[in-house]
Amino acid sequence: MAVTLADVAARARVSAATVSRVLSGNYPVAESTRTRVLRAVDELEYVVNGPASALAAATSDLVGVLVNDIADPFFGIIAGAVQAEMGAPGGEPGRGGEKLAVICNTGGSPERELNYLTLLQRQRAAAVVLTGGAVEHPDHAAAVAAKASRLAASGTRVVLCGRPPIEDATTLTFDNRGGARRLTEHLLTLGHRRIGYVAGPADRTTTRHRLEGHRAALGAAGVNGPDADEERLTVHGLYDRASGYDATLELLRRDRSSTAIVAANDTIALGVCAALRDQGLRIPEDVSVAGFDDLPFSADAVPALTTMRLPLHDAGARAGRLALGREPQPPGGVAMVRAELMARSSTAPPHG
Repeated sequence: MAVTLADVAARARVSAATVSRVLSGNYPVAESTRTRVLRAVDELEYVVNGPASALAAATSDLVGVLVNDIADPFFGIIAGAVQAEMGAPGGEPGRGGEKLAVICNTGGSPERELNYLTLLQRQRAAAVVLTGGAVEHPDHAAAVAAKASRLAASGTRVVLCGRPPIEDATTLTFDNRGGARRLTEHLLTLGHRRIGYVAGPADRTTTRHRLEGHRAALGAAGVNGPDADEERLTVHGLYDRASGYDATLELLRRDRSSTAIVAANDTIALGVCAALRDQGLRIPEDVSVAGFDDLPFSADAVPALTTMRLPLHDAGARAGRLALGREPQPPGGVAMVRAELMARSSTAPPHG
């Protein structure tokens, strides 16, 4: 049975008129009362409908863009491209139709992500764009799906950029598995047979998909031994340079016979390179190094970094257009963003 205004009033211990005033935002209401009403709305998953549907349709000029870390170039590029699309159709700011893009930095916190989604619904956001990998926990996944459904029901467009699809959202999903597989196949083609892997956080979809692609390539080639050996040649960490550095030292402690190391992203790869140099190893003469994403610094690294290029700016711009309804929905609401191999001088055939 659908939740009614009266149900919300009973939960918040106020009158139905007070609930209506809080939701309309046109009347002064004590902050403690407002907080109690909004908590009841959230807990009961109340969505305005029927004769009051005009409220749901009255979306604001706000577009929320959720990122893990705006200081990370991966998220900065996507968010910047989304924001650039917030002008009027045809890219003419000042002629009406502009939206205000608000960057919501979650810091990787699942709780903060859900809180932002709730706040954006209360602000009647015109659209919400969620970027980057999702947290792999069934309760969190269910909560995000429920929030997305409520946002969509209230007239907010929901777009995922770099995440697996969910209902009630348009999705631009990245080819993380396929890209990681092709990257490792490139190293195998060069002749590498002992390949270490520095992965991201274990609870992220991007981490799992890229690691699965890497291991699929190894499995198809019959190298790196049984599963236990694959685990020994894999170290998890954060998606940052320091984790890449520390993980490489751990890989070398476990096994110094690897002739190549694959990093789950380019920032990790910088840390990998620094650790190898500090251990007196040359790149690529002693150890080849490869990353993922093709962030702006990758081509300028020394040596230039072999990586899989994701068109992050193009993907972010498309997510912005989809969020504003300026581009047709892809078939089935899902489109794949392909990765392209950028073979550079940080990888070479193994020596000796």
